[in-house]
Amino acid sequence: MSEGGKVVEGVGTLQGRGTGAPEGTVAPGTTGGGTTGGGPGGRSRPPGDRRTGEPPWLPPSAVLPRHRPPMPNPLAGLVRTVSELGAMVATALESLRLGLRHGVPVGELIDQCWFLVRVTTLPLILVSIPFGMVIALEVGSLLQQIGAQSQLGAAMVLAVVREQAPVATALLIAGAGGSAMCADLGSRRIRDEISAMEVMGVQPLQRLVLPRLVAATVVAILLDSIVSVAGIAGGLYFGTHNLHISASAFFATFGELSQLADIWVALFKAGVFGFIAAMVACYKGMSCKGGPKGVGDAVNQAVVATFILAFFVNFVLTIMYFKFIPQKGL
Repeated sequence: MSEGGKVVEGVGTLQGRGTGAPEGTVAPGTTGGGTTGGGPGGRSRPPGDRRTGEPPWLPPSAVLPRHRPPMPNPLAGLVRTVSELGAMVATALESLRLGLRHGVPVGELIDQCWFLVRVTTLPLILVSIPFGMVIALEVGSLLQQIGAQSQLGAAMVLAVVREQAPVATALLIAGAGGSAMCADLGSRRIRDEISAMEVMGVQPLQRLVLPRLVAATVVAILLDSIVSVAGIAGGLYFGTHNLHISASAFFATFGELSQLADIWVALFKAGVFGFIAAMVACYKGMSCKGGPKGVGDAVNQAVVATFILAFFVNFVLTIMYFKFIPQKGL
């Protein structure tokens, strides 16, 4: 081989050593004869002048590709939320279907109803009375400025019966009753009791989930009336002692702005909210995993999800109510 060839071979060997290639190999982009396979931009460059001893053009040393994390999909969270909501609804509907086919466990239903009434009635009353007083304070001060204190009863009916009572019932059932339902079913899941029921041929949805769904719906409808009475009683007390209106004037304006449809839609809202609270709690409890920590996480997620769904469904139902039912005016 000529002297120029030796120079080329030496350069190639040095390049191979510099780039981590084994000795005697040629670096990528070069050939055994000293030519290069390509330069920047994919264009080849001519080899160096052998007569002058100029080394050929050599590509830069190889650089390892940097790890680029995958770009987050902005719709992944929305898709996961929608799919989980669909799973909740599917679980509830399957429980209702099994109830129509095999019946409702009466003993478990009575136990769940009594449990919900026991843990939610007193807190609901204690929440509703000051809430009614706050509404009477806010609305009554405005009515007093325009000389219409007697309309406080009409405003209390609209605020308490139509909006406050169903929402307060949903929040208390979700916070007190729904969390207990989720914890109970979650502990059964991590102890493999639900799997044992499935092995024995017992339907967990029909035996455990269905009574809780029915109990939460029925108790929410019954508690809505108690919350309405407590809230109106708080407004009446504040109105008679601070705004100095008579009880007869307070009750005389009940029918000026309200109508019978307000009571029906309030009871319907309460039933829907109770069903949602039990649906979310039962689904989270039945699908929890990860031991005791998983049960705690499931309870937290159930309460938060119930609050969000309750307020969103309340907004939708209120819009539909104003859209399809004509309102009374003064």
